[in-house]
Amino acid sequence: MAGVSLSPRGERRFPRLAIGVVLLVLGVGGALWAFGDSGDVFNPEVGFVDTTEETPSETAPRARADGHPADDGFRWPIYGYTKSRTHHLPLAQAPRPPYRQAWAVRGSVLLEFSPVLCGRRVYLLKNNAALYAISRATGRISWKRKLGTLAASAPACDGKTIYSVMLRRWDRAVAGRIVAVSAKTGRTRWSRNFPSRAESSPLLHRGRLYAGTEDGTVYSLRTSDGSVRWRSKAPGAVKGALALDNNKLYFGDYAGQVHAIRRSNGAKVWSVSPGDGRLGLGGGGNFYSSAAVRYGRVYIGSTNGDVYSLSSADGKLAWRRSTGGFVYASPAVGQVRGGRPTVYVGSYDGKFYALDARTGTPRWVRSLGTKISGAAAIIGDLVFVSDLDKRTTWALGARTGRTVWKTRRGGFQPAISDGRRIYFTGYTSLFALDQRGRPFDRESSAAVRERAQAQRAAARERAKRRAVARAKARRERQLRYRFAPHGHRHSRGVGYGRHCHPHRHVYKVRDKTIVLRHNHCHNHTRGR
Repeated sequence: MAGVSLSPRGERRFPRLAIGVVLLVLGVGGALWAFGDSGDVFNPEVGFVDTTEETPSETAPRARADGHPADDGFRWPIYGYTKSRTHHLPLAQAPRPPYRQAWAVRGSVLLEFSPVLCGRRVYLLKNNAALYAISRATGRISWKRKLGTLAASAPACDGKTIYSVMLRRWDRAVAGRIVAVSAKTGRTRWSRNFPSRAESSPLLHRGRLYAGTEDGTVYSLRTSDGSVRWRSKAPGAVKGALALDNNKLYFGDYAGQVHAIRRSNGAKVWSVSPGDGRLGLGGGGNFYSSAAVRYGRVYIGSTNGDVYSLSSADGKLAWRRSTGGFVYASPAVGQVRGGRPTVYVGSYDGKFYALDARTGTPRWVRSLGTKISGAAAIIGDLVFVSDLDKRTTWALGARTGRTVWKTRRGGFQPAISDGRRIYFTGYTSLFALDQRGRPFDRESSAAVRERAQAQRAAARERAKRRAVARAKARRERQLRYRFAPHGHRHSRGVGYGRHCHPHRHVYKVRDKTIVLRHNHCHNHTRGR
């Protein structure tokens, strides 16, 4: 997003030209079938295989009972979780509602992207280019750094260093930069200025950092010092994040092209313009959406309202599915337990689509709002999605599309997870949500007993201190009342009972002074 606004990349609606007949179009490599009333197509000859990226474990990590609750070895290190940007965390048992809010980091600055997670902290980059390091366990802010004046991307982390891309580095600058800071302290390790703005969430892989810029350049940088290893030029602005699969980088640009380049040197593998000839929203369209790669396919959305599936090997069009609005959102791709390979993506038509990853046919469609701008996240068997206009977030059953949970918070990228806790991104605040009955800091029975004993001992000590304080206050009150000025004073040590005090009264009568003396006696009783 180029700026902080509720209509983040322009909103122009054009009439869609309906195609009411079934056409058979002969193309290179096989038959391309057009069907329906909106130009959706499917080419059955494009291969469909599993990704070459390793599939994460479905087992949620656990911390040692005698250690820090966040020392579980889990990382959500980049935008999209996997290097192929699938936005899918496979879990046998995901944290499910009802949720209990464990902590919140509240603010007033827009949060367009969700955080990343490494070790004991989550790292959140706000749209004002402020980077926050937040404790996973408590929500306490460990440090924060202002890295520029505008950012619209997620950071990346490798455990020791956090890498962030800026749209604008300072107020008067019209260009961005990339900054590497210490994960422990936030101190700058290195910084590299770009000649143009940048909002491409960085990709980390084997000591290299990959990101695109608005002048159409893709960079490969050393993570150690930020030095440039190679540059690759695209015909349009590269705004989305780069995806990696089988040693190739995939991305779309603002010239309406999708590219595959070699990770080693940036050399072109293929480039295609899948929207050429389209007469829908914006013609061929541009690509703000980040690509997701799985099943031998590249999945990406376009500003012309289409979602594309391309062969990752040669860029051939496998299928195209039309929506009624811009598709800025990056697809989430995966297969949940008991389900089939599915692409989850939202559109500015307010609908959220679950599409068959092989054919593009809808498994289910939900009308949720008016502007779904951010990428969904598949966590276990739930898919989280937010609507920008309604600022509402849903957790839907990934297989059914039914609402499992809903909150009047959110707007863009809704959530990440470590398998034990949901880190939910509201419109301006970050929340940690635990499943009720499944606390984040689960302990052994011995640790629970020891902690309970310590709590009881502390309670007894507090009660003792309160009793001593009450006794002291009572003694001070008694002394204050015994020696308070009320016409006469009592000497210290006088007991309770009958007391008499001499009184003297002086009167003047007819120029004569008359003095009367008498005793004033009264009883003191001990108060309750």
